[in-house]
Amino acid sequence: MPTDWTPAALSDDIPAASAAPGQLGAHDLAIWRSASGRIAAWADRCPHRGMRLSHGFVRGERLSCIYHGWGYGEGGRCVRIPAHPELTPPDAIRVPVFSAAEASGVIWVAEEAPDSPPPEFPGVVAFRSLQVSAAPEALATALGGTGTVIKTALGGTNVVALIQPLRDGAAGLHLLAPEGCDPAALDALSAAVEALRRRVEAAQEMTA
Repeated sequence: MPTDWTPAALSDDIPAASAAPGQLGAHDLAIWRSASGRIAAWADRCPHRGMRLSHGFVRGERLSCIYHGWGYGEGGRCVRIPAHPELTPPDAIRVPVFSAAEASGVIWVAEEAPDSPPPEFPGVVAFRSLQVSAAPEALATALGGTGTVIKTALGGTNVVALIQPLRDGAAGLHLLAPEGCDPAALDALSAAVEALRRRVEAAQEMTA
C-alpha cells in the first residue's frame, strides 16, 4: 500500500466550506475543507446511495451528501440522517478516510499516514494546477528532470514542478513560483506551461 505523499491540489483551490474531486492512484477522492479550515480527503462515495461526496456541501465541520443530505464528521463517521433526525447513526456507517496535509500551499494525500510530513519548499508559493494528457514520465522528461519533484525554469522563471500520476496515462502538474513574482513574469510562466502542455500532449499522440 503506498505510504508516500502525493500532491493532489493547491490549497487556494479548496477554500473553506468547499469540496472538490481528486485522485490518488485508483481512488476517487472528495477533498474538502471545513468551515474552520481543516483539510480532509475521503473516498468520493456516500455509503448510502453511492453519490459523489465531492458534489456535496459543507456545513461547519461536516461534509454532507447532496442526494439525501447524510452528514459525515470526524473520521468519516455518519453523524446525521435528515430523514431520521432523532436517530444516532450506527458507528459502522463511515466514509473511508485518507491522510491529508498541507505544505507550501499544496494539499498532499496518502493512503496511510507517512512517517514524515510532506515536503516544504521555502521561497515559493502555489501558482497553478493543470492536467496533462500524457504519462508522468513524459512530462518529467519535458521539464528536464525525473521523478515527481522537479526544480526547473519555465518562461524565464525558476519553479518547482510537482507531478501527480493520474489514471488513463495522464498527469497532474502543480506549479510553485517564487514569492513576489511580478505580473509580467507570471504571464510568461502561464504561456510557457501551456506551450509545454501542448508539446507533451502532441508527442504523446504521435506515439499512441
